Amino acid sequence: MAQSSDNVVGIDNTFRKKFDKEEYLQRAREREEKETEGKKSKSRGPPVQRKPLKQRDYQVDLESRLGKTQVVTPIAPLSQQAGYFCRVCECVVKDSANYLDHINGKKHQRALGMSMRVERASLEQVQQRFESLKKRKDTGSFTVQDFDERLLKQQQEEEERKRQRREKKKEKKKEKAAEDEPEIDPDVAAMMGFGGFGSSKK
Repeated sequence: MAQSSDNVVGIDNTFRKKFDKEEYLQRAREREEKETEGKKSKSRGPPVQRKPLKQRDYQVDLESRLGKTQVVTPIAPLSQQAGYFCRVCECVVKDSANYLDHINGKKHQRALGMSMRVERASLEQVQQRFESLKKRKDTGSFTVQDFDERLLKQQQEEEERKRQRREKKKEKKKEKAAEDEPEIDPDVAAMMGFGGFGSSKK
């Protein structure tokens, strides 16, 4: 007996997931609201205006503790631990290369209140710089004749050093020969019947 299509109870046997568009639209709106709230909370105010990058006005000390021994304890403050201590960032860097990278890096420059951008020079500044370099060059003028004289002087100094080395070698050979020569008592030599060994200068 066949049942009519009107009496058939609806069974979902298609195994396909049905999407409710309204539900997913609501979820998307909620997610967007959360993201905008997160962005608002992160931005605490207007961006900080930093000064342009400028040249360091002090000499970086990398060699003061070179070759020195230091006792390090784990409870010592950071400034007394092994390595290079940065007072601005309050961190310790283990070697000189990394210390230079740190003090030239973005984090350290930001802590000093500078951005990583260099101030753009004006035309007047560039012209002044050229003038100062020209003056410096004029005071220490260098000619081909100066170069030749300096080269000749260096050659003479080198020849003098070589001559002194040769003389030192000769003196060392004489000293060594004198040490190697056995000392003979003159009484013993006379008893044996000979005056001495070696060449005698007359």
